[in-house]
Amino acid sequence: MLAPDNQKIADPVPVDPIDLTIGDLLDALADHKDKPLVFCYDGQAVKPGYHVTEVKAGQFSALDCGGNPESWPEIFVQLWDVDEGGPVHMPAGKFAAIISKVADHVALDRSARLTFEVSDGIRPMELHRANQPVLVGDRIEVELSPRPASCKPRDRWLEEQKAANASCCAPDNGKACCG
Repeated sequence: MLAPDNQKIADPVPVDPIDLTIGDLLDALADHKDKPLVFCYDGQAVKPGYHVTEVKAGQFSALDCGGNPESWPEIFVQLWDVDEGGPVHMPAGKFAAIISKVADHVALDRSARLTFEVSDGIRPMELHRANQPVLVGDRIEVELSPRPASCKPRDRWLEEQKAANASCCAPDNGKACCG
């Protein structure tokens, strides 16, 4: 469900707040099928004629830089940012129907990390992650931002430090507050 007045909806799952899953996106679009769906990246909106040219689902296995095995599902949605589809952006319901059609042929894990591959057909394809959709006037906007590289062992360590600091500063634990 989308919140009105440009308000984001809180993620029920503890994920990066700008790392949506395909399930999150489809759930947010469900009640707004007739509204134009506008993806924004690099400070601009995709052109009204954009196409979803490909949807890929993958299960990845890797070894991170700390020697830890990693695995995750990921769905890639390829957006071709061209002006060939008419004067208005694709309705959210059409986007959902495209994903549904793909799901008829390819197993799509609704909890999979979602990555957008975006190109205008001239510039190289860029990888983006999606922010929670917002209702802006009569349309739904999804802000895309470049998917950054990260060091998973460092990220885990930072999360552990954040959790440790949060628990030591809890008012009921009898410990002095962290500085």
